[in-house]
Amino acid sequence: MENGYRIIIADDHPLFRNALHQAVQLAVEGAQLHEVDSIDNLMALLIKVTDVDLLLLDLKMPGASGFSGLVQLRNQYPELPVVVVSASEEPAVVQQAMRFGALGFIPKSAPMPTLVGALDRILAGDPWWPEGLNLGEDAGDDLAARLASLTPQQYKVLLMLSEGKLNKQIAYELEVSEATIKAHVTAIFRKLGVQNRTQAVIVLSQLDIHHQP
Repeated sequence: MENGYRIIIADDHPLFRNALHQAVQLAVEGAQLHEVDSIDNLMALLIKVTDVDLLLLDLKMPGASGFSGLVQLRNQYPELPVVVVSASEEPAVVQQAMRFGALGFIPKSAPMPTLVGALDRILAGDPWWPEGLNLGEDAGDDLAARLASLTPQQYKVLLMLSEGKLNKQIAYELEVSEATIKAHVTAIFRKLGVQNRTQAVIVLSQLDIHHQP
């Protein structure tokens, strides 16, 4: 495949980052590779690096709990092609990754030839999912749609609410007025269909892969 691709590997395990690095080089000779080990470092990199052709994202790394990293990325960078690479291979996890906007899901247990083949397909413009995946619909679709309706700033506020922070603290950290945060919180409740902070945090907790049905 022709080179010139810009690819980011986001995983906090050095050994697996190295394995992915090798797979990418086998699939795409001459690709420009970037590696990060946390969501914070990934967000910082995306500010500096544009025209990313593919992000390979681990679900579990510092700054991310379950699908929160994927949802945050889809909210802030809706055009960024994201493929989940995870050790959590249950069908419900794979289905949720699809609902939250991933273009593919590669199990970490996949042998190198499968990794290379999956990357080849994805970079050619085709999605790649494990064989035998049942794509039936369930309540997860509604959760994905509600969370996807949040703006990037509203999603940040929701994450801070889940950390138990008060409006005043959130306003200080985001450098906006407390009235602005109150407006965000009202919009978050409306979009998520909840009445209070506790219910909003419960919705967010459903992003944790351990809570998937």
